[in-house]
Amino acid sequence: MAGSEAAWQAAELGVDVVIHEMRPKVATFAHKTGNLAEMVCSNSFRSDDNEQNAVGLLHWEMRAANGLIMTTADQHRLPAGGALAVDRDLFSEAITARLTAHPRIRIEAGEITALPDDGHWIFATGPLTSPALGMAIQAETGAERLAFFDAIAPIVYADSIDMDVVWAQSRYDKGSTEAEQKAYLNCPMDKPQYEAFIDALLAADKTEFHDGEAGSAPDPTPYFDGCLPIEVMAERGRETLRHGPMKPIGLTNAHRPEDKAYAVVQLRRDNALGTLYNIVGFQTKMKYGAQTDVFRMIPGLENASFARLGGIHRNTFLNSPTLLDDQMRLRSRPHIRFAGQVTGVEGYVESSAMGLVAGRMAAADILGRTLPPVPQDTAMGALIHHITGGAEAKTFQPMNVNFGLFRPVEDLRGGRRGRKDRYKAYTDRAKGEWQRWLAAEAAPA
Repeated sequence: MAGSEAAWQAAELGVDVVIHEMRPKVATFAHKTGNLAEMVCSNSFRSDDNEQNAVGLLHWEMRAANGLIMTTADQHRLPAGGALAVDRDLFSEAITARLTAHPRIRIEAGEITALPDDGHWIFATGPLTSPALGMAIQAETGAERLAFFDAIAPIVYADSIDMDVVWAQSRYDKGSTEAEQKAYLNCPMDKPQYEAFIDALLAADKTEFHDGEAGSAPDPTPYFDGCLPIEVMAERGRETLRHGPMKPIGLTNAHRPEDKAYAVVQLRRDNALGTLYNIVGFQTKMKYGAQTDVFRMIPGLENASFARLGGIHRNTFLNSPTLLDDQMRLRSRPHIRFAGQVTGVEGYVESSAMGLVAGRMAAADILGRTLPPVPQDTAMGALIHHITGGAEAKTFQPMNVNFGLFRPVEDLRGGRRGRKDRYKAYTDRAKGEWQRWLAAEAAPA
């Protein structure tokens, strides 16, 4: 999907494009056709609300930029309440037809197995990068900078955490600065709370594995010991979590120093702004509804809002904060850009959005134009900033667009306005910035 959008954007700007698509010559376990932009997981682009929802804002920005994915989705949408859902077969057939008919686009069927030495390239291989190309990327970037296994812990909005219950402290107060010594937020549990949490965790509905995912047949990818689902750990013994990610040692409750917690859930800051916190070690295969019920049993998270829920999937993605510059270029080979889910964004819309900006950036290079940076206060810019430097490289995991990635709106900071007002302020600011960027990009060189 990202490659389709990138090709469309570049061609519409006057650049000749070749799309290399390995399907149907080389298949994946998930795809069923050789069509471009085939949707394999769901038929939804999620919320279409561009005033109160970050992904809806991303829809708006893509439409404003003549995005192929969004305009085609609008033509083939299905009733879905406030969400944008499509007839997936008609959608991918229409994308394929439009790209095939474009006078500046040529489609070649066949697998690319190596990184080229010259030309202008965008690799938008998604989560199912072929093994040969994956090895080539790994050889170029280093084994530790390309993940084939996506262990996702839930992420909580900081402003939904109850700081009257939670306290900031690193284990044993480790760190040379006060910020390092208070790098974690800690949620204490007594024994009855812990036992109830384990019972709920074991009883919760779990997602079934698909072929090719961890633990599945016929060729299972084994779990890494460092990213076992918490329910798998709990199944190994009721005390396992208390001696693993929920161990209470080295921590003193700042609110009640005399009370020794039986178990502690730790949260780690997930972005430079401090608006998002990761639940440490809580990757899971619980279904989403079950996750919210179980995780809100954690003291201090009773009213938690989640920017992302947990999961474990087979996935190929770059450690983009260390590898890509703010133009989506591979630092070691700047004639190569990456786009889509392989860059560390999550979701159809986010992947397509990264294709949109990568296509425009590549076209600008070829045409000898200087493209202004994508404004960080747009949904596009917030995602680019996150994956190319805003996220912590050591703990980088794929991310959906969400308002936690946005810089605070100055006139709301410290005020008492509610979330609805804040989100509207984010979207108003983003729309203005995006329109100014599109106008500047279109100005004569």
